[in-house]
Amino acid sequence: MKDKQGAVLYIGKAINIRKRVSQYFTGHEEQTRGWKISALMPLVSRIDFVVCASERDALLLENKLIKQYQPFFNSMLKDDKSYSYLKLTVGEDYPRLLLTRKKIKDKSIYFGPYPKIYNIKQLLHFLRRSGFAPLRQCSYSFSRQKPLAENKIQGCIYYHTGQCSAPCSKISYDGYRKIVNRVALFLDGNFKQAKHELETAMKDAAKKMNYEEAAKFRDLISALDQMGERIKVSKYNAEKLEHKLAVSEKLKELTRVLKSPVLINHIEAFDNSHLFGKEAVGAMVCFVDGEKYKAHYRRFKIKSQMKDTGADDFLMMKECVLRRLNQLKNLVPEKHPQLFLIDGGKGQLNFAAQAIKEAGFNIQVISLAKKEEEVFLPNRSNSLRLPKNSPALRLLQEIRDEVHRFVITYHRLLRNKALYK
Repeated sequence: MKDKQGAVLYIGKAINIRKRVSQYFTGHEEQTRGWKISALMPLVSRIDFVVCASERDALLLENKLIKQYQPFFNSMLKDDKSYSYLKLTVGEDYPRLLLTRKKIKDKSIYFGPYPKIYNIKQLLHFLRRSGFAPLRQCSYSFSRQKPLAENKIQGCIYYHTGQCSAPCSKISYDGYRKIVNRVALFLDGNFKQAKHELETAMKDAAKKMNYEEAAKFRDLISALDQMGERIKVSKYNAEKLEHKLAVSEKLKELTRVLKSPVLINHIEAFDNSHLFGKEAVGAMVCFVDGEKYKAHYRRFKIKSQMKDTGADDFLMMKECVLRRLNQLKNLVPEKHPQLFLIDGGKGQLNFAAQAIKEAGFNIQVISLAKKEEEVFLPNRSNSLRLPKNSPALRLLQEIRDEVHRFVITYHRLLRNKALYK
């Protein structure tokens, strides 16, 4: 949340950003946080957002940005404390698995960071107790060249209680290293089997009405899920962050201009190409959160019967849109785009709108005409002319130019192939 001068007032994270932000305007937050919200809301001029890879990613980015900007209305996370890591001291002959808040350059392997440390502690305890990770917990300094003194071995509580595989006296160096490698693979994300066993144990405990034990297994599964969430925080340098915030401004303005009831962050654009009706093709590109999503790019060889005088651009556009809509039928509604962007004028737009209606979809569709950069909407006679410096127009132009490049490349490929037949 920023003021009119662009100063950062408050930073927060949300799974559902619309629901979270609306709470500030309904009085809900004022009841729980008191004077701060009453003082904050009159100062807020704009709200920017960054889409993260997971909830854990969002928590870590929130922590990083609060420390960077020190917003007045954030009371927590301003100090130099950081989230915890799991540290595997592989630089030692007999490594240990430790919790630490500092990540330093040494020979150790670090896993994390982990925002919810309680669950990680519980998981660490379970791994040791179950025998999966019986790594030594003592702080004694010893190695293969410098064994641990016998009196220290006999006085070690971990040795006598069996909580440690005892590399100081029982297990061989190679045997201990196998355990270390197993733990390293597990912490790196290879815990499918462990999760399955925990889920089975939780269900068994619940059947026996041992709900406290079941709750413990549930928390351990939650810890595994947290460890498996994707993290991209390291990629958010100053330049990347500014880009993300600029994208959020484009998406917000586009949503406002088109009067969409939901944020438009998934856009698919269509264009077609031919040479006097020969090698007629169409193409579609996809942008998610303002970025290219190439896994959803599509190319279409036109199957419709063309006129003797050449291709029918309107019919080609309708075919491409219909074929894409048939593909979308196999996806859940949450995966559907909020907007179709058509490269062309009112003719192409009308045929695309017909395709959407025939397929039974409710997807907003607009077109962008190159000559005057006019935006056309269905059932509206006048075009929408956005200012040349409009963030929404710049986003539409970027997407339109990308689909034009993509379809031209495909058309040239087929045309060149035809020359050698």
